[in-house]
Amino acid sequence: MPFEALVLTLIAAVMHASWNAIVKVGMDRAVVLALIALAHTAVGAVMIGFAGIPDPASWPFILASTLLHYGYYICLHHAYRVGDLSQVYPLARGLAPLLVALGAWTFAGEALSTAGWAAILLTSVGISAIALSRRGGMWDHPPTLFFTVATGMIIAAYSVVDGMGVRVSGSPFAYMGWLFVWEFPVTLFVLLRRRRTLRAIPASGVVKGLAGGLLSVAAYSFVIYAATLAPLAAISAVRESSVIIAALIGTLLLGESHWRQRCGAAAVVAVGIAFLATMK
Repeated sequence: MPFEALVLTLIAAVMHASWNAIVKVGMDRAVVLALIALAHTAVGAVMIGFAGIPDPASWPFILASTLLHYGYYICLHHAYRVGDLSQVYPLARGLAPLLVALGAWTFAGEALSTAGWAAILLTSVGISAIALSRRGGMWDHPPTLFFTVATGMIIAAYSVVDGMGVRVSGSPFAYMGWLFVWEFPVTLFVLLRRRRTLRAIPASGVVKGLAGGLLSVAAYSFVIYAATLAPLAAISAVRESSVIIAALIGTLLLGESHWRQRCGAAAVVAVGIAFLATMK
């Protein structure tokens, strides 16, 4: 991976784990997700003002990714209703690198070496192992497990779609701007459904939701731009190093246990990422 792509993706990983933690601890997760989508819309409008309209060839990808992101919000909301951050997040993210590698190979013609496939598999196994480090939670609640797996599949799908779309857009910032601005229906839908309870949301909750949105939009912007510099599978795998940060947040700040197993799994992830970052 080019050094620039590696650094951008690692920064995005920290941001992504942070905004997921904000969603998990939010008083009303649906409202928090709506505020995140609102921040996406606002930033997207600014990007469109500067970057304009992307190449017409990218519009089918923008439409497909927008619909996938709607499904992502639904599944993530339901997954966090019961599952811990350090269970849901690693399993959902752990599925993505291998699925993205398969999708990029099938639809974008990106072929990895044997070492590349081994590194992707190692990273996915290490990430998923963090979710397996404890019993209970989502493992005793099939609907939560279903929504977590569905979240991982959607992540892989929109990662491939956006990686292909941004490459034909002619302008990464125009592509990102239109992708973000089409999240406003999420905000409208949730706020209309929650309009009777909005007054109970403290100002601090609104600030946290908007802050999460800014972290989210910055993280995904970095990832989409990095996709123009490096293979999609490598970007996805390095991006999912965010599970290490999420495991630390879950253990140190949210009181979730089994830190020894999570540290071991994080070490496996780090080895996989090191292979991806250095292989030719």
